Amino acid sequence: MKKYNHKAIENRWRKKWESEKAFKIDKSDTSKKKFYLLDMFPYPSGDGLHMGHTKSYTSTDIVYRHKKMCGYSVLHPQGFDAFGLPAENYAIKTGTHPKETTKKNTANYIKQMKSLGFGYDFDEKINTSEQDYYKWTQWLFTEFFTKGLVYKKTDRVNWCNLCKTVLANEQVVNNGCERCGDEIEQKEAPAWFFKISDFADELIDGLKNLDWPEHTKKNQINWIGRSKGSELFFKIKTVDKTTDKSLKFSVFTTRPDTLFGCTYCVFSPEHKMVSSLKNQIENIAEVEKYIKQSSKKTERERIENKEKTGIRLEGITAINPVNNEEVPVFIADYILTHYGSGAIMAVPAHDARDYEFAKKFNLPIKEVIEQSKHQKTENKEDNNEKDDNIKTNTKDESINIFDGKGILINSGKFNGMNSEEAGNAITKLVGGEAKTTYRLRDWSISRQRYWGVPIPIVYDTENNPHKVPKEHLPWVLPEDVEFVPTGEAPLKNSKELHSRTEKIFGKGWTPETDTMDTFVCSSWYFLRYPDPHNTEEFCSKKHLEHWLPVDLYIGGAEHTYMHLLYARFFTMAMHKIGLIDFSEPFLKLRHQGMVLDKQGVKMSKSKGNVVNPDEIVGRFGADATRLRMSFAGPLKENIPWNEDGVVGTFRFLEKVWRMQEKINGDTTDIQEEKEVHRTIKKVSCDVLSLDFNTAVSAMMILVNTLNKKDNISKKSYETLLKLLAPFAPFITEEIWFELGNKDSIHKEKWPTYEEEKIKKDSVVIVIQVNGKVRDKFEINNGTDEEFIKSIALKREKVQSWLNGKTPKKIIFVKNKLVSIVV
Repeated sequence: MKKYNHKAIENRWRKKWESEKAFKIDKSDTSKKKFYLLDMFPYPSGDGLHMGHTKSYTSTDIVYRHKKMCGYSVLHPQGFDAFGLPAENYAIKTGTHPKETTKKNTANYIKQMKSLGFGYDFDEKINTSEQDYYKWTQWLFTEFFTKGLVYKKTDRVNWCNLCKTVLANEQVVNNGCERCGDEIEQKEAPAWFFKISDFADELIDGLKNLDWPEHTKKNQINWIGRSKGSELFFKIKTVDKTTDKSLKFSVFTTRPDTLFGCTYCVFSPEHKMVSSLKNQIENIAEVEKYIKQSSKKTERERIENKEKTGIRLEGITAINPVNNEEVPVFIADYILTHYGSGAIMAVPAHDARDYEFAKKFNLPIKEVIEQSKHQKTENKEDNNEKDDNIKTNTKDESINIFDGKGILINSGKFNGMNSEEAGNAITKLVGGEAKTTYRLRDWSISRQRYWGVPIPIVYDTENNPHKVPKEHLPWVLPEDVEFVPTGEAPLKNSKELHSRTEKIFGKGWTPETDTMDTFVCSSWYFLRYPDPHNTEEFCSKKHLEHWLPVDLYIGGAEHTYMHLLYARFFTMAMHKIGLIDFSEPFLKLRHQGMVLDKQGVKMSKSKGNVVNPDEIVGRFGADATRLRMSFAGPLKENIPWNEDGVVGTFRFLEKVWRMQEKINGDTTDIQEEKEVHRTIKKVSCDVLSLDFNTAVSAMMILVNTLNKKDNISKKSYETLLKLLAPFAPFITEEIWFELGNKDSIHKEKWPTYEEEKIKKDSVVIVIQVNGKVRDKFEINNGTDEEFIKSIALKREKVQSWLNGKTPKKIIFVKNKLVSIVV
């Protein structure tokens, strides 16, 4: 028999599939049940695919091929997220225009994907940097602009000095740029914003009905940060003891029941009250110095900094509305302007952050909530272990920080009331009102870089913004400027863009010169795939109704706060303005883990530990590489790369290849049939649950079992090949035709199993005496009831528990249980 030659086999079938357009689907055919399967599309950087891509894309390709064999019409598209910093930085590094580097890199990615046998129809691909795509990105922007969902304002923004551009809050990680890691600065700048905050409730509530990982849902909810509470008002008293009704400020609190425990108030450094009181703050120079220092910190740095800092506003006090007590006022940068009202009432006995601040500045700590007796009993052990139950001392009294709800104390007429009841009553007493606040801020999309979608806005002679009409879209990215970033939008220097604007709109009109955040491009790309060549619409209504939403989306968990959040916002916004008839884009989401090096370190070019899939495919073949990625571990887990693993899967494929020699007719013995049907069930269930590693394991067990026999039936062998086909498409196609079949194995129906044929030959019978398990034994399936009872009564352990007594009753459960009552 000829030797397994993976290179010859894979080259042959790769060419044949491409020439026959094997992965083409008829999108207009609605006779089959649809399944929309989506990968997170890659940035076409110069490094090409990495092993992480190989793991993720192999997984979706397995699902794609399996669903097709199960009779589905499957949309499994691929494209390129080609605008933005990754592509532009590569262009800067190579000194080549990003248009050229993107074209070259995209071609390489396609070549690599084909080499791995991924079933993408590249005639239907999208590229976000091409005009026929970004025309619709711009059109959606103008639709949002018309409907009031996008606006421009000057605000404090995150600035990356290395990338020389503004970043959204979601793109700041550990006070650094998520792309380059450089430290972020805060500065005032004009920028365009999407009103994502308008959809905060929908973004939280919509997660309830999605089949997503729970930690991803939780992380999005925490990022959005919805808090329900009360808005309360404090009056300001100045050093000259005067009070003015206009001198008051609001605080937002989720715990109005703790108002009697407020011992100080805090403003954010940017709070307008600070400037209003400038002439009355005795230490204003010190305060202004602190404000300037705080302005250099990012929001995350201010939130996450464990060392609390602040300055007391000397000469200023606030009046607690519930008891008229005067409390000192501070500014501190752990308070954020946009969260709540930018001011807080501090209750250090019942909030860990307030407590830390109070201890640092020697401020009073007053307990006003205690646990109920029920809570104390139930939570005693748990509370001793909690980190935030910090033991504190004030006036020689030991205090436990208790941030839960309970019973009011030291709260006047509200003593003895529970937190919920008291909170409502106190809010009403002081003239407050119920309110909900959010951590989520609007999405800043302006970028001072070249390689991105031009924002389709022009300004009239009075600097009023106007959208570029649809007939002038795409609003083409000019090419007469340098693409190396300087900190100023490169498009400002485009003579062609300015000339174009005046020619179309009139003398004195000027163009917007910022480009869009690349995440805008990827926030709607899944809507373009069903109809990528449509020149009249971003997608026809017919295709939208048939294919959307996405049934299964696989990609990295690192996109939780950015792409996944932005895509959900875009979908909800488009639904709101009537462009689509659904509000959630991805019904089911799963994350793939990373591929690590032998030492368990994430692969990266800077560390020099990247494994190129081209090299592995060249040496061992695409099938062995795909199997290695599938078998190495669960989809969601990180897996270490070890070349021994791909050697192992290659040897497994050699075993499958050599099994052709053992085929002897279509006769299948009973045991062989049982093993085959068990494997069908296992692989079928595992592919549905995306447990590819155990599916491969089951097929390996079957191969080893069959190889122990001298002869194997053709039927059993062909069933094995069908099960293996989604995982190893090349070798299974080759063997399928070697066996005399005339059509592709990938057009075959997925095997089905018969439950009767996989029942075990024997069963385990459990014996209970007076309700407790005392023994068990194995016996042939279907053995007579009376015989099983007699065996049970004769068992040595059972005899010792009977102690010579005659059973009052014997209960028999077929194939499971004998229960003896004495």
